[in-house]
Amino acid sequence: MTAFSRLGGTIAGRIRQIRETLPPTVRLIAVTKQVSIAAMREAYEAGIRDFGESRIQEAETKQAQLHDLSDITWHLIGHLQTNKAQRALEQFQWIHSVDSLKLAQRLDRLAVGLSHKPQICLQVKFLPDPTKYGWTVEELITDLPQLDQCENLSIQGLMTIPPAGLSETELRALFEQARLLTQAIQQEQSCSRLALNELSMGMSGDYRTAVEAGATMVRLGRILFGDRAT
Repeated sequence: MTAFSRLGGTIAGRIRQIRETLPPTVRLIAVTKQVSIAAMREAYEAGIRDFGESRIQEAETKQAQLHDLSDITWHLIGHLQTNKAQRALEQFQWIHSVDSLKLAQRLDRLAVGLSHKPQICLQVKFLPDPTKYGWTVEELITDLPQLDQCENLSIQGLMTIPPAGLSETELRALFEQARLLTQAIQQEQSCSRLALNELSMGMSGDYRTAVEAGATMVRLGRILFGDRAT
């Protein structure tokens, strides 16, 4: 029996039951790729205020249809091409998928003059995975001094997506590595602009393990809304 099948039959029921398993310090982001507006409104009525989208064009359409829900926080969780950085800054309060120094520096330049500092997570690959973007640990450590110079961004934490097919033990080790890296960067006194108070990790199949390892944000789609086309 899957975690999804054990939950209540309505979106509101699933949200309620999942929240009962989450510490109050963990932010639940509802991943709404290919989710209908009606289902998003149901999630909103159940208390969800954080919505995660992977594609800018899809997000634009949904934001227009949900313009009356002014207290939604929008999170970009999919890969961001540098040529779409301006649109991302206009549409999203959080960008979890900043996966290179080049992208971070472009966002920093574009954010000059904004009334707020965009909230950013740095995407890291802790294991080789050709299907994922992000820094390796070694690359991130090398780039930290230059990231610390991005004064127009609020770099809040790390984000990671594990490779498919890991065992429970391997997942736990990866998530704990993310927590330890976050702590190490926090203690690096030369990087004063990097807050790194957030750890965005954990999806429908592994969020419990991620939370146990120290996640502060979990990105849940299938377990809330059911299976969708990829």
